[in-house]
Amino acid sequence: MTSRTVTLLDVARAAGVSKSTVSDALQGSGRVAEATRDRVRAVAEQLGYRPNSAARRLRRASTGAVGLHLPATATRLDYYMNLAFGAVERAQEDGLDMVLLAPSAAAGGRIASRVDGLLVIDPEAGDSAVPGLLEAGVPVVTGERYLGPATGPSGAVVCDNAASLTALLDHVTEHGARRPALLAPSGSSAWATALRATAGSWGRAHGVAVTLRTVPFAATPAEVEAATRELLAADPAVDAVICAPDGSAPGVLRAAAALGRKVGGSGGTYPGAAPTGTHRGGVLDGNDPSGTPTGTHPSGVPATNDPGAPPGGGLLVASCVDGTATRGAQPPVTAVDLRPAAYGRACAELLCDILGGRAAPDTVRLHAWTLETRASTASTG
Repeated sequence: MTSRTVTLLDVARAAGVSKSTVSDALQGSGRVAEATRDRVRAVAEQLGYRPNSAARRLRRASTGAVGLHLPATATRLDYYMNLAFGAVERAQEDGLDMVLLAPSAAAGGRIASRVDGLLVIDPEAGDSAVPGLLEAGVPVVTGERYLGPATGPSGAVVCDNAASLTALLDHVTEHGARRPALLAPSGSSAWATALRATAGSWGRAHGVAVTLRTVPFAATPAEVEAATRELLAADPAVDAVICAPDGSAPGVLRAAAALGRKVGGSGGTYPGAAPTGTHRGGVLDGNDPSGTPTGTHPSGVPATNDPGAPPGGGLLVASCVDGTATRGAQPPVTAVDLRPAAYGRACAELLCDILGGRAAPDTVRLHAWTLETRASTASTG
């Protein structure tokens, strides 16, 4: 039996309870004993039951509001604040208020009685609040995919995070880097998982070892400065550092300055390095070095014959998230602009479309990014 054919009656029969008890147990409403509620949910998960969101909307009055769940670190990251403003603006265009949920909110049934739908942004597989939100009985749209075991969302808006990191790695190698490193985010979000996996797959495909160091998902500049110092002390030949956490790139710059590493190029660059500018994303710019011999840069120059980047030489710096910190740094830092306000709008728009019957459940939409190249990766030779 597939998840599309499983009904409340199927779950009721398998659990040995009434259909109304199943409905109350899954919605977190009614007077259902906790043991019964747990048993019903376990049976529903085993059978692959997924609630019919459209039918539930017909059975309940509209609240005129939708909920927004952000990661616990959101309050100190510009990215999430801009995303939230974009989501609020788009929801209001459909006459919906936006309710910001506490990071620990897990009582899906109670939340469902107050909102018509939910936005869950960057859901962590290890976040105990997320399963309750996904099973709240209202349409749920996630910003990025949910990699955990709970019921999937009604829809998702995703970025091609593997492509954005690939573009950064391609860019720094085009500008002379032969030993790049990634300060990757910890955690089990789709974004963090994709960045860590891509560092390894890109390195294997290009015959280049990408040094990987894990830092907190919302690492501060001070934490990133310490991690960069340790990284460069352990491996002075690293000639490019890509940092993932939002707002943390100035920490890399401070570490480079303290160690006497000039940011913006080593003085020995490959011919044909791409000029600075904007790469519009979701797609790569065609610089695919597949078939290039191991140890050879995509330009065709053998890496072993290039005079740049001895230990203590120049350092290229880039970031996986653009923002005020990268644009205002000295030098300004090359970064992936994930366009957070537009991303928030896109998430809210998909939720509004599902609520309004303009989009089918399980819709997945792709959100485009741009690569903004700046002085921190410019060649100086």
